[in-house]
Amino acid sequence: MSVIAPPFTAESAAKKVRLAEDGWNGRDPEKVALAYTPDSRWRNRAEFIEGRAEIVAFLRRKWAKELDYRLIKELWACAGARIAVRYAYEWRDDSGGWFRSYGNENWEFDESGLMRRRFSSINDLPIKEEERKFRWPLGRRPDDHPGLSDLGL
Repeated sequence: MSVIAPPFTAESAAKKVRLAEDGWNGRDPEKVALAYTPDSRWRNRAEFIEGRAEIVAFLRRKWAKELDYRLIKELWACAGARIAVRYAYEWRDDSGGWFRSYGNENWEFDESGLMRRRFSSINDLPIKEEERKFRWPLGRRPDDHPGLSDLGL
């Protein structure tokens, strides 16, 4: 597969978004971190993260807390080396409570297609188990599963 690098078109940005979604749904912190520059900077909620080692540590903590994690990302806009994304993911805590987390991300890439900046804003909504919409087996979202817009999210 060829590397998807800027400048982005709507088509190439949508592919980049799906690859990011697939990576995060795989929940392998070391593999996910390789999509970012070694000195990548993040803001995730109120946490500031810099570099791959901190990304790996963050993702390990995240997926130890957010069990049965399933994510859908959707392209919002793109220009040059930047992509804006909206997303939602569902997860449960260790006491069995379910949540749907909604967010927006702004991404900036280097010339090789690695993400150098990621700014994320997220809100968590408690939901009942029967309100879940993301019910595919853990891992990559099936191609025929509806996206955010199709689900009315």
